Amino acid sequence: MEFATPLVPARLIRRYKRFLADIRLENGHEVTAHCANPGSMMGLAEPGAKIWVEPNADPKKKLKFGWRLVDHENGHFTGVDTSIPNKVVKTALLAHQIPGLPNYDMVRPEVRYGASSRVDFLLSGEGPDTYVEVKSATLSRRSGLAEFPDSVTARGAKHLDALAQMARTGHRAVMIYLVQRTDCTAMTLAADLDPAYATGFARAQNAGVQVLALRCHITPKAIIPDRAILFEP
Repeated sequence: MEFATPLVPARLIRRYKRFLADIRLENGHEVTAHCANPGSMMGLAEPGAKIWVEPNADPKKKLKFGWRLVDHENGHFTGVDTSIPNKVVKTALLAHQIPGLPNYDMVRPEVRYGASSRVDFLLSGEGPDTYVEVKSATLSRRSGLAEFPDSVTARGAKHLDALAQMARTGHRAVMIYLVQRTDCTAMTLAADLDPAYATGFARAQNAGVQVLALRCHITPKAIIPDRAILFEP
């Protein structure tokens, strides 16, 4: 997925109220940017960090910049916009570029399922339907190891239970963790941050939910799925 507008570099002043970030552009101007990430962003929101933001000229938008990347200034990037993973995965699904999935010829987003949920993607084709949920993994507290979640996520646990129910009724269910970091080669759960999510994950795996961790190639121009990496529950 290529960014619609070329990103520009900036420095983070502070992130606050979850969805707002004060930043300093290269020309010295200080502005407020939208931060599309409801999580804690642990390790990614340090004042002074180099970041990349996307400008917009939409008169309907009050904030004229959106925070997209953290630049670790060592050749590695982290994508912080949680709305991007579904776009990245949708493009890859339509191009049949995600390994480990059954043959399918139809990709439908946001289909109702479970008690009161919408699955990110429903794949239809040969055999049972495949229900796919997508989560963005950006936390890394150990070198080379990505983690999810970075804070308590009751919504994430609900999605695991819904996938488990689909698996129990004979459908195929897949949880895709899109690792929006270029410095990680494996992934695990942050069970200490959300024990309930880890418990729900174990239930889902026991029910037959498949887990896939995908690393991304990230630059200020695009975010593209790279390859599957080891998942260590």
